[in-house]
Amino acid sequence: MQRPQFPVIDFSSFDPAADGGPAWDATREHVMQALGTCGCFEAVYDRITPELRQSLLEVIAKDLFRLPLETKLKNASDKVYDGYLGRFPNLDYESLAIRDATWSEAIPSFASLMWPDGNPNFCEMASSFAKKLAELQGMIRKMVLQSLGVAEYHEEQMQSTWHLLRFSEYGAPGDETRKVGQMAHRDANLLTAVCQLNGVDGLEVETREGQWLQATPSSPTSFFIIAGESFWAWSNGKVYSPMHGVTVGGKETRYSVLLFAMPKNERPIQAPVELVDDNQTPIFKPYYYDDYLRFCFSEKGMMQQCKLVAYCGTDATTEADA
Repeated sequence: MQRPQFPVIDFSSFDPAADGGPAWDATREHVMQALGTCGCFEAVYDRITPELRQSLLEVIAKDLFRLPLETKLKNASDKVYDGYLGRFPNLDYESLAIRDATWSEAIPSFASLMWPDGNPNFCEMASSFAKKLAELQGMIRKMVLQSLGVAEYHEEQMQSTWHLLRFSEYGAPGDETRKVGQMAHRDANLLTAVCQLNGVDGLEVETREGQWLQATPSSPTSFFIIAGESFWAWSNGKVYSPMHGVTVGGKETRYSVLLFAMPKNERPIQAPVELVDDNQTPIFKPYYYDDYLRFCFSEKGMMQQCKLVAYCGTDATTEADA
């Protein structure tokens, strides 16, 4: 019996500036169906070539993660889930992050902390990777808003978004026993693009029906797109944010690159009136992103099975929403 897989959606034929036409409209339907049921799908996008992925892998695996710990700790931040992550008990995992990665100075600023010469080669590759992946995310969000009949909010939503680029290394356990590399969780942001950079699988996602699927890419130009809780709340539940995690096994280290579309904290996250049924309340109360992140990492928040429902669910929230 064939193992269930994620929907596979090809974006390779689209210009990032496109927003209509028969092919676009058909793809838009697939995107909305996937994010409404699974909250995740496999995106094929050849504007990021296998050659770029391989070159970025080499500099990450051979240079970035081989730097001394004191150098990597310079990637510091006072923000939750930002900067360097690592040194966890019983977890062979390290990760570094670049805030505002699509801003022209962000990646060179990060590189100047890591390498004396600023590593121009890394900067060029990482900048191209982040920019093109952000373009893919922008197309996906435009398709969703068009599907929901609220395309007029697209520009506003894009202007209130910034991007975090994260590089992660998961150590190989050394045997075939699968071990937890990252606990199951929901992303708090809007949209996440995951690139399993060296072909070592590990990402697992739970569908809305409770079925766990392993994210195994079907092509060398594939990415996995995961909806975050902010998109879940903003869409009033039309987009679903799934639980997902990482397991590792075998003798090969796993490398991944993730781009997070993050909501700015300047305005509350709330569903437009057009997405709320007449005489009904939204399924989530308006909330500010930074306040919610602090709740997620508080003692009370860490105990919640569904943090967003616990934080700002309403009388309209049901078990099906969670």
